[in-house]
Amino acid sequence: MRRFAARLLLALGLSVATAPTALAQQCPPAVPVQGAPPPAPLPVFPADNWWNTDISTAPVDPSSASYIAFINNGGSRKLHPDFGGEESSGSIAIYGFPYAVVDGAQAKKTVVFDYDGESDGSGIPFYPIPAQAITQAHWVEGGAPGNVDQRNDGDRHLLVIDCTNRYLYELYNVWYSSTQQQWHAGSGAFFDMNRNDRRPDGWTSADAAGLAIFPGLVRYDEAANAAASDLGHALRVTVRATNGYVYPASHRAGSTNGALPMGARLRLKSSVNGSDPALRTGDPLARRIFRSMQKYGLIVADNGSDMYISGTFDLRWDNGVLNPAFSTLSASDFEVIKLGWKPAAAPLLNAVSASPNPVTGGQPSTGTVTLAAAAPTGGATIALSSASSAFSVPASVSVPAGATSANFTISTVASATTASGTLSASHAGVIRTTVLTVDRAPPVLSIDDAAITEGNSGTRSLVFTVRLSYASAGTVRYDIATADGSATAGSDYVARSLSGETIPAGQTSKSFAVTINGDTRPEANETFIVRLSAPAGASIGDGQATGTIVTDEVPLMSRPLPPLRMPGQAPNDAPAAAGLIGNASLVACAWPFQPIRAVEFGQCLRKLALHWRAVWRQRETRTETVAP
Repeated sequence: MRRFAARLLLALGLSVATAPTALAQQCPPAVPVQGAPPPAPLPVFPADNWWNTDISTAPVDPSSASYIAFINNGGSRKLHPDFGGEESSGSIAIYGFPYAVVDGAQAKKTVVFDYDGESDGSGIPFYPIPAQAITQAHWVEGGAPGNVDQRNDGDRHLLVIDCTNRYLYELYNVWYSSTQQQWHAGSGAFFDMNRNDRRPDGWTSADAAGLAIFPGLVRYDEAANAAASDLGHALRVTVRATNGYVYPASHRAGSTNGALPMGARLRLKSSVNGSDPALRTGDPLARRIFRSMQKYGLIVADNGSDMYISGTFDLRWDNGVLNPAFSTLSASDFEVIKLGWKPAAAPLLNAVSASPNPVTGGQPSTGTVTLAAAAPTGGATIALSSASSAFSVPASVSVPAGATSANFTISTVASATTASGTLSASHAGVIRTTVLTVDRAPPVLSIDDAAITEGNSGTRSLVFTVRLSYASAGTVRYDIATADGSATAGSDYVARSLSGETIPAGQTSKSFAVTINGDTRPEANETFIVRLSAPAGASIGDGQATGTIVTDEVPLMSRPLPPLRMPGQAPNDAPAAAGLIGNASLVACAWPFQPIRAVEFGQCLRKLALHWRAVWRQRETRTETVAP
């Protein structure tokens, strides 16, 4: 009991530490429910759990052939799917393991155990068993309700998943006494699916090997997933006899010479007589199951029928398809992995850090992950995450083989406020964190463009506005100066330059005036530049503005237009023609072919009329002078 108490306290302590993550898990819309998909992430248990370990390149045990011969027992032992739907339509009896999904609010029940010394939660309300399991069919293995005592007729497993906390509860040989209003079971086990906790050596579970049952079951939802090539985990298998136990099992249930131990792994060969045995069936569901046997293998978990593969009770299974598909495989198509094999231990993640820290918003910081030992062949992939909107990190970083650390870029957001957040790194079930502080970014200086009409005489003031992105707590200084563009200092505008110009604390803008010289020269619009430089207490964003001097003069054409004839005018009527247009210079309102506003065009036309009126009068005066 002391060992269980320690494990229970650890689990409860972890549930407090991981409460935000746990509460984020998805539960079915209504609970309790039988057979709903388990909560994400999938597969259940961490990625490096023994149920989820890729064994496709694991070494073969030297005694593999003799173990396979023992299973064949002088013949050829075919595989069989030990799961399905109802034995007959509408029957109570079922094939496969049913399981219940509840949430964290489900009331806990006390269970009386036959093997209480190796059972979790003995003597206390611990198992969240839904009331439906007492009186309704298909909640307990075998199909009959829990209040029907069939303990001598089958294993009567009851599996319950807490979808809120991702906890798994498993009971063996259950019965509910209506008289006592009490649950009874042979044994019971608790598993935190967020962790890789293994049962203490010598302890059983609800399974003979001391392993969890649920993670090794074939489920319909995963087998029917067309987007996946396999189920993503190993499968539970039974054999008629066993001899001791090896990792990952923790309990023995036999000592038959020549038999496999509990926890032994079998792997479907990738080639048998030159062909892939997974392709012997055309059924896509069976192929995904067979691919899992090649990548993740089978784990011996209980004594039973040889090569019976365990799965869930589900009315969608079609045993008319599954049984023939499974019968295409035999024990001889498998090999036994080296007993007790486990992958090389992943190097421990020591730390994650950031430098500089604090970092100014908008500037990058460099993150570093450090391992306790050199990364193995193929390197080590470290998952990364940010708990703050003030900075972001890549999804992962790879530590090269032989190296103990790797760097990654942390991107920060420029903001007017300082923010801190947690940077997390995780690898092989180990999570390391550090707090990164992103200081408020300095305010940003910018200057607006400006424009003004020049006027025919005198001067005008063209005002530019220098702005700060937000008010600073201190004085901001900068230099500002004009520079020629198409406009020339002296003739078009008065050059100006200021050093150490300031925007006082708490203010966000300041004006800068430039004197514009008026004239009557016909010319196009002209521009000059105003630049910001040498900031102190701020940075420069858009530090250059364009000042536009809009001309209000109408340029004349450089040469006369040819004479125009008015309607009815004789070709030789030169005085009249000259009087109208002739040798005078015509005002070109759109010269030099630049866009012109309606108001400006109207001004141009009025000037044109005045011009020709003067020409006409001049021509009349000349005519009167030379008259006889």
